[in-house]
Amino acid sequence: MIDYHLHLWAHGPRPLEATLEQIGAYCERARAAGVVEIALTEHLFRFRQADAVLGGWWAEADRPSLAAAMGEWWASEQGADLDQYVEVVLAAKAAGLPVVLGLEVDHYPGRMHQVAELLAGYPFDVLLGSVHWIGAWGFDNLGPSAFAEEWDARRVESVWHTYTTHLEELADSGVCDVLAHPDLCKVTGRRPAVPDEFFHRMAEAAARSGMAAEVSSAGWRKPVGEAYPAPALLRRFRRAGVAVTTASDAHRLADVAEHRGALATLLAEAGYDRLAAYRERRRRAVPIAAVPLTPVPPVTGATVGAGASPPKTGPLPSVVVEGS
Repeated sequence: MIDYHLHLWAHGPRPLEATLEQIGAYCERARAAGVVEIALTEHLFRFRQADAVLGGWWAEADRPSLAAAMGEWWASEQGADLDQYVEVVLAAKAAGLPVVLGLEVDHYPGRMHQVAELLAGYPFDVLLGSVHWIGAWGFDNLGPSAFAEEWDARRVESVWHTYTTHLEELADSGVCDVLAHPDLCKVTGRRPAVPDEFFHRMAEAAARSGMAAEVSSAGWRKPVGEAYPAPALLRRFRRAGVAVTTASDAHRLADVAEHRGALATLLAEAGYDRLAAYRERRRRAVPIAAVPLTPVPPVTGATVGAGASPPKTGPLPSVVVEGS
C-alpha cells in the first residue's frame, strides 16, 4: 500500500516551512500502518511563487461576494516557499526516507499553461490534479459562509456538470499525472439521482489522458461519509483501464495512512491488484501488498529528531514501467 496524497500543513494561517523531522514522522506513521511509500503533495497555491503568477485569478471569475470570499481565503493560505519545500523533500529522499516529491495542482481555467511553465525545471515525481472551485466558489470549503450557502443556491446537476467539465479540461491539459479525489463534487452528500453520465465522463477523461485516479479515504472525514471515488465510479475506472493510487489526503500526522485496510477492500472489490507509483513523472505498477489490520499506534506528539535514523522501510517493489 502507498499513501500518495499528503500535506505537511493544515489549512489557515500558520508557519509554512517543511522540515526533515516532520517528514520523518510521517514516514514512521506510514510504516506502522504497512504503507511502504508516501508522496508529499502540498497545495501549489500555498507557495509565494504560485501567488506571484496566479494570484487574483478569482477577480472576474464570479459574483463579487464569492470573489471576495475566495480572495480572503487565498490570502490566509499563503507564505510557503516552493524552493525550500523542494529542497527539504529532496534531502529526505537522499537520507533514504521512502518519499516522492509531489504537488497538488488545482485547475485554473485558461491558465494551465502558466502552471506548466511555473513547474518546469523542478524535479517532481508526481503531480496530482484537483478541482476545488467552480468559478470563485470553493465548493468543498465549507468554512466561509459564502461558500457553504452557495450550495443552496445551485442545482445539484449543474454543480456536477460544471465540475466534470473542469475535470475534463484539467485532464486534457496534460499538466498532471493523477486525478485527486475524482468525485469531490459529492463532498456534501448532494448527488444527482442518476450520476452515470458524470461517472462515464470522468472515467473517459482519465482514460484518454493517461492519468491515474486516486482512491482516497478523505471522503470518510467529510459530510458525504464515503471514500473517493464512489464504488460505481471506481468500477468504471477499472473497466476503462485507468490505473489507481491510494491516498489519505492527510493534513496532519494522525490522518496519515488512514483507513488503509478499507481502501484495500474497495480496490479488491473493483478488481484491482496493482497500484500506480511514480518516479520523475514516470508511472510504474506495484502490487497491493497485504495490509496489516492491527490498529496504528496513536499519535503522541513525538517526531523524528535531527539525529534519528530513517525508518527502516524496504524499497518499493517495481513491476512494470510505463510512460509519463
